[in-house]
Amino acid sequence: MRLVTTIMLLNRKALSISSLFTVLALASATAVQAQDNSPYSRYGIGNLVPNTNVNNRGMGGISAAYADFMSINFNNPASYSRFQALLEERSRQMASGRVLLDVGLNIENRTLREPNQPIDFTSTNALFSHVQIGLPLRKNWGLSFGLRPISRISYKVDRHERLMDGVTGQPIDTALTQFNGSGGTFLPSIGTGFAIGNFSLGANVGYLFGRKEFGTRRALLNDSVSYFSSNHSTNASFGDVYLNAGAQYRFKINRQTTLSLGVSGNLQQDISGTQDVTREVYTNTVIDTVYHQTGLEGAVTYPASFTGGFVLENTFGNTGSFLVGADLTQTKWSNYRYFGAIDSVQDNWQLRVGGHFRPNAKAGSGYWNNVTYRAGFFVGPDYTRVGNDIPTYAITMGLALPLANYNRLSPYQFTTINVALEYERRGNNDNILKENMFRISLGLNFSDLWFTKRKYD
Repeated sequence: MRLVTTIMLLNRKALSISSLFTVLALASATAVQAQDNSPYSRYGIGNLVPNTNVNNRGMGGISAAYADFMSINFNNPASYSRFQALLEERSRQMASGRVLLDVGLNIENRTLREPNQPIDFTSTNALFSHVQIGLPLRKNWGLSFGLRPISRISYKVDRHERLMDGVTGQPIDTALTQFNGSGGTFLPSIGTGFAIGNFSLGANVGYLFGRKEFGTRRALLNDSVSYFSSNHSTNASFGDVYLNAGAQYRFKINRQTTLSLGVSGNLQQDISGTQDVTREVYTNTVIDTVYHQTGLEGAVTYPASFTGGFVLENTFGNTGSFLVGADLTQTKWSNYRYFGAIDSVQDNWQLRVGGHFRPNAKAGSGYWNNVTYRAGFFVGPDYTRVGNDIPTYAITMGLALPLANYNRLSPYQFTTINVALEYERRGNNDNILKENMFRISLGLNFSDLWFTKRKYD
């Protein structure tokens, strides 16, 4: 009860801003997502969304060894042990701790193009990224909980073709086939991380749930003969407990330089689900249902994935630092199954490299000396495979923009707007389609001290 009361007593202005930010994110995701059109989202669980917060995205998405008491690295729960807890000098008990609220929004511009063709399709979407709360429980022990999307499915493709007689080779009719799909996967989770000396361990437990709806409509066009159209649709929903864990080890090389090693990941897990399958013919209304089955039980096999990496940080002055790190991720997507069926996916890897620079800011040194500058990149084959491998690469940049605190009643309040810019290319001229995507990610990171013990003279 004390924890709930404390969080509610956080600065009202900052909470109202973050609440508005969340509402806008959810509303924009609902309103604009219909414009998205990515045929590659047909395969697997759909297009994977970034699995790190906005801070890390600006650095290429490195996360395995990264920990910062002013951000929530939910990709590796071992980092929760770094949440700030202040101790009393005499009793060494926790006197206060810094609670964090992190909310994110993605704005994506995606261009889809067939190789060697001048025509392209462009869509712009505003989508919810994540909402996460982090707080220290004790010194070297933290807790975090929140909600984030894992994947998104959204496509609608029309194909016009001329059907030919197999004997005479003469054209018969024109066929119009429409492929469509929608859905996605979400993960609400709660986790904890604790440290013993330089070594940290952590785990998240959540409920991975989602839906996958896809169908094919086919119509024959003829001036003199009337045909029925066909509709094949499969709608599935699934959900189950999901676990992932991580570890970090941090030690000093010298007085100014620290090296951190980290690993995180999850084992292969089966997510229970049901699906409805329909095969029917229709004109303006359904004429006949050829096959219809509801409540077919099964499971979605979510593959094992592991990430390992390092972060090397050098500090200078009172506030300055330079950080560089790298991650390597391996995911066993060949074990993915959708209600027992094999999909067009493959094992893949991804290399992520990035870092940040924080100037040695001093009082009166100017605003831009208090900004954190980030950059990075990632590269690796996509987990979907349609014909050939689909190469992907991206370059990223980011900023952490601190906001001034004018609230005298909350002198330890600190608010940062994090901005990440990502340009990603998916596929080349050897693939059926190429995608270029530019993403702007905005994150509001609000923090303040809680559970402060009052003293009276």
